[in-house]
Amino acid sequence: MKLFETHAHLDLPDFDSDRESLINKCFASGIEYIINVSYNKETALSSLELAKKHLHIFATVGFHPHDAVDFDAELVKKHAREKKVLAIGEIGLDFFRNLSPYPVQREVFANQAHLAVEYDLPVVVHDRQAHQECYNILRQENVKEAVFHCFSGDIVFAQQVLDAGWMISFTGSITYANSHLDNVVRLVPMDRFMIETDCPYLPPHPHRGQRNSPLLLHLVAEKIAEIKGITPKEVAEASYNNAMQFFRVPPDPVKHHKAGHKK
Repeated sequence: MKLFETHAHLDLPDFDSDRESLINKCFASGIEYIINVSYNKETALSSLELAKKHLHIFATVGFHPHDAVDFDAELVKKHAREKKVLAIGEIGLDFFRNLSPYPVQREVFANQAHLAVEYDLPVVVHDRQAHQECYNILRQENVKEAVFHCFSGDIVFAQQVLDAGWMISFTGSITYANSHLDNVVRLVPMDRFMIETDCPYLPPHPHRGQRNSPLLLHLVAEKIAEIKGITPKEVAEASYNNAMQFFRVPPDPVKHHKAGHKK
């Protein structure tokens, strides 16, 4: 089963002890591509460094709402020009933990959404208890390509996101007993969703309490398949194709080279 991990944080200290061996296991297990997502200055640098070391890992650049007070527009602009950076994110609003003042969160999210449009990059949205405000800022900045990562809204908001032309991404949280996302999973068309682990966070059932990794991504695909009444392979294929298109993954230089020399 060919999989695309659309949201990981493999540069974090949680993976310091076995990062390279884990990445090798991921690629050996069917993970074809990984988007390693940054959320502040430090992770922008470490995520890009990791992406440059691995052909099939790509990075993002962005300041999470928790880190909005440290926003550095010049760093975002600089990284946005890098070939291995495929999106602006994760950016958005978090009205749950309130680690940055609301006005700062709003201003920084709007600024980064504007930069995404300017640099023609898709947006990875962090939205926690701020659904309508996230939606309004994205519309205000005329963002055409966005994914609501780790979607947590209801079916009404999901339809609003879909009507705007944006994507929805699911994590291991859909496997939890208290998940209320079954109806959202059923609603989202096959060409409008992606899957992710958000590792090291949100390990799917039955691995709660453990460190999450892309090796558990298949459990997200399997849960979506169960809810939709289709096969895990169909889910994996759809999410893979959607991710390739959304992130505009460049042709694999190795495969591309080989294909060009076929007789």
